Amino acid sequence: MEKIRDFEVVEELLKTKQYTGLRQKMEEMNIADLGAAMEELSREDLLRSFRILPKNMAADVFSYLEVDSQQFIITSLSENDAAGIIDNLMADDAADLLEEMPANIVKKLLANANPETRRDINHLLRYPEDSAGSIMTVEYVDLKENMTIEDAIGRIRKVGMDSETINICYVLDAKRTLVGTVALRYLLISPWDAVIGDIMHENVVYINTLMDQEEVARQFQKYDFTAMPVVDNEKRLVGIITVDDIVDILQEEATEDMEKMAAIVPSDKPYMKTSVVETWKKRMPWLLLLMISAAFTGSILTAFEDALMAYGVLIAYIPMLMDTGGNAGGQASVTIIRGLSLGEIEFGDGFRVVWKEMRVALLCGITLAAANFLKLLFFDRVGVTVALVVCLTLVAAVLIAKVVGCTLPLLAKKVGFDPAVMASPFITTIVDVLSLLVYFRIAAALLHIG
Repeated sequence: MEKIRDFEVVEELLKTKQYTGLRQKMEEMNIADLGAAMEELSREDLLRSFRILPKNMAADVFSYLEVDSQQFIITSLSENDAAGIIDNLMADDAADLLEEMPANIVKKLLANANPETRRDINHLLRYPEDSAGSIMTVEYVDLKENMTIEDAIGRIRKVGMDSETINICYVLDAKRTLVGTVALRYLLISPWDAVIGDIMHENVVYINTLMDQEEVARQFQKYDFTAMPVVDNEKRLVGIITVDDIVDILQEEATEDMEKMAAIVPSDKPYMKTSVVETWKKRMPWLLLLMISAAFTGSILTAFEDALMAYGVLIAYIPMLMDTGGNAGGQASVTIIRGLSLGEIEFGDGFRVVWKEMRVALLCGITLAAANFLKLLFFDRVGVTVALVVCLTLVAAVLIAKVVGCTLPLLAKKVGFDPAVMASPFITTIVDVLSLLVYFRIAAALLHIG
């Protein structure tokens, strides 16, 4: 509700051209709330309100805007003004923005940025996408082993304002090798003549620049750190990653997995800012693939047309069998995909996973079959043989679905695909085909048709 009120106030002040009042209102607002309110404005009003922002707030508010809004503002400002925004952003935020922009615009922005900013951004852009190096920031406080506490405090005062965090300082040797860390609280409570090398923590947990961002997130979760150092292959400190970046990664990865599991090509844009055509492009590829693969179901029904004509009652239970199989496969796949993403399951655990899911499938299948058998006999009034066909198929369908649902994500992970791709829609199609084949084979055997 607060965001809506802020948006309405900002919009009204813009509409009535009360720019002095608008500037005062924006100065009073929390930066994150102001960014959220500005996101609700039209393109024209967004640019107008951004131009009115006090210069000392512009870069901070800019970092809270969506990427498409950032690009719109940057391309609408003069080259010098745009470069000024880039200079005042944290290097990792600036690199993320420029990575999404056309090369000709990036070239102009970097040409007008100060040399230090240009060097930091180029340094970050050279790392592979989604690696630790691509999400780290190069703004941190570094200290030397032979510094005294007084020297260290002086160093923090000098560079702290431009650093991502000063809670943890990183101790380097002459070759910039990471040798330890020291928390700010130890600097504040130690004697001024104490030496950093004597109070630093030497057993440092660090991240390599090429580590995947999902693994980085797991490291943060494991150690409960708010910041972690990033080193190259020679253990030289090149940057740090802070927990706010990890929160963004977790949201991004969770959204991407959800979209893949729903058979949608992942998108970086918010739903309300994605056009109808863009949404169509994201959804159609998988829908076409699944439609074509589902055609196998029709082929099977055609192949067993004579059996269906002889026992028309069998048709009534096809939806139930297919839906139950799809649901069972979806349960298994989601559980395994989550385990893979959290590092709880590896490909080497495949046999144990399949064996466990088979036992779970038998328990689930027998329970469902028992309940369904009673329903078929007393409510649907079908013969015992038909009921047996349906129930045996039900057990087999659940077993097949659970095995397929746990196996495909493991295989996808092994060959380098995202396990989320092998999620419910894709698995459901496979299970449908196999369940129908089993259904008609059992019917042919017990009812002597085919």
